[in-house]
Amino acid sequence: MSLQTKLDQVLARHAELGTSLQAEGIDSREVTRLSKEYAELAPVAERVLALRKAQAELADLAAIMTDSGADAEMRSLAETEFYALKETLPRIERQVLLMLLPKDAADERNAILEVRAGTGGDEAALFAAQLFRMYQRYAAIRNWKFETMELSETGIGGFKEAIASISGRGVFARLKFESGVHRVQRVPVTESSGRVHTSTATVAVLPEAEEVDIKIDDKDLRIDVFRSSGPGGQSVNTTDSAVRITHLPTGLVVQQQDEKSQHKNKAKALKILRARLYEMERAQREAERSAKRRGQVGTGDRSERIRTYNFPQGRVSDHRINLTLYKIDKVLEGEALDEFIDALTAEDEAARLTDLA
Repeated sequence: MSLQTKLDQVLARHAELGTSLQAEGIDSREVTRLSKEYAELAPVAERVLALRKAQAELADLAAIMTDSGADAEMRSLAETEFYALKETLPRIERQVLLMLLPKDAADERNAILEVRAGTGGDEAALFAAQLFRMYQRYAAIRNWKFETMELSETGIGGFKEAIASISGRGVFARLKFESGVHRVQRVPVTESSGRVHTSTATVAVLPEAEEVDIKIDDKDLRIDVFRSSGPGGQSVNTTDSAVRITHLPTGLVVQQQDEKSQHKNKAKALKILRARLYEMERAQREAERSAKRRGQVGTGDRSERIRTYNFPQGRVSDHRINLTLYKIDKVLEGEALDEFIDALTAEDEAARLTDLA
C-alpha cells in the first residue's frame, strides 16, 4: 500500500467517525468507543491536511516561478516562499510518518525493573547495585514512583538481584531499550594489584500487566511458603511469610520475602509473574513483526550485550548505536541517561519509518 493511500484512509476514517458520532440512536457505549478513536485520529488527520496544504502551496509557487507572464517581482517573491516552504516540508512529512507508525501498546504502561549480577562475583553484584540506583535516580528526575519489591544483598553493598516497580507517565516507553547485558570495566575495590576487571549485570524491563491482560489459573501455580532470611542466612522473620510461586506451564519461578505478610509477598510475586508472562507474549509478537525488518535497535534479549561502562576512561558506550559519552558519573547519576534513551528511540523510529515508506 502506498503512503498516499494510507493518508487517504486516515482522512476517510476520520470523516466517517465524525459522521457516525452525529448519527441518531447511537448508544452510549458506541459513542465512547468511537469518540476515543476519533480523538486519537484527530491530530493525525490535522497533520495530514497540513501536509497536503503545504504540498499544494508548493506546486502553486512552482507554477508562478515558471510563469513567463508573471512580473519579475511576483516570481521573485514566489521563489523566496517556495524555498522556505521546501525546507519546512520534510519536517511536516516526518511528523505525519511518525504518527502513522504502529504504536507499542505497552509504551504507556508502568514497568517492572529487574537487575541481576552476572559474571564477576562480588564486583558484578556491586555493579548491579550501582545500576539499580542509577534507575532509581532517573525515576526521581522524571517524577516517577520507584518502589523496591525485592532485594537480595551480598553483605558488602552489592545486589545479587533487585526488583522494583516503576510507575508514572510513559515509563515503559523510556526504559524498554535498557534490557540486556551491561558491562563494567574498572579496578575492583578488592583488587590489590590495580588490574582492570570486566564484570556484567543483566537488566530486564517488563511492562506491568493487569489481571485482564494475563489470566493465571490457580491450577497452573505451585505456591511454596518458607521462612524469610537475610544476607548470610540471618533470620529476618520468624514466620513462614516468604512465598515462592512456580508457573508450571512455563517453569517461571518468582520469589518474594521482603514483606512480613505472606499475603503481601504473594501479591507482589503474582505481579512480577504476570509482568514476565505478559512480556513473553509481547516479545513473541514483536519477534514475528520484526522478522522482516531490515534494522532494529536491539532485541530486548537479556543475553545481548548492550552497553559498556569504562571507569578508567570515564566513558559509557552503547554498542547498538555506536554512541559513546565521556560522562560516566552523570550517566550513573541518571542525569545523562536521556542522551542514550533519546538516541535509541530515534534509531528505532528511523528503522520503522524505513519499513513504512
